[in-house]
Amino acid sequence: MAKLLLVRHGRTRLYQSDRFWGSTDIPLSDLGVRQAERLRDRLAGENISAVFSSQLSRTKVTAEIIAAPHEKKVTALPELNECNFGFAEGLTFSEIEKQYPDLAEVLLGYDIDTQFPGGESFSEVNERVSKFLPILGEYTVKETVLIVGHGGTLPLFVCHLLGIPIKHWRQFRITQASLSIMELYREGSFLTLLNETRHLTE
Repeated sequence: MAKLLLVRHGRTRLYQSDRFWGSTDIPLSDLGVRQAERLRDRLAGENISAVFSSQLSRTKVTAEIIAAPHEKKVTALPELNECNFGFAEGLTFSEIEKQYPDLAEVLLGYDIDTQFPGGESFSEVNERVSKFLPILGEYTVKETVLIVGHGGTLPLFVCHLLGIPIKHWRQFRITQASLSIMELYREGSFLTLLNETRHLTE
């Protein structure tokens, strides 16, 4: 299989650490663009064969900035979209506690079957991500694939490829503009870098 570069999009214009932004299409902030440019410079030496992102602009623009030196087209797919938080979109956890107390209580346990009113469950997001995984089998060990995704979807990739039960997905924290690297072989996959952000401070 291939070398996999997992990148989370840069900072967005409405960023606030405790707000649930999922399917809402929020653009990158000026800081987010600069973060993507740092990633572009860091990955300039990689021989990237293909670039994928979700359909949301914050991932597509991040991917386009990184892909520019490699002259690769970004393929945006719905399977890579962030969770649709439904009526909880844009709310803080405290606001969810007031408006949807039952949901707030369930969220504390990170149950993958938690259903957001008017939106998706994490289990449904996992099903979407699973449909993308066979695409990776099209690439050889000498090829590098860049995937720009979200804090909710990228940990699912890690769990799937390492054979870790999905219930542990929330134990992998993927921060904005971070880089994680996996090496994929027929015999199994290896996580060689997780949530690395040194490019943002150098």
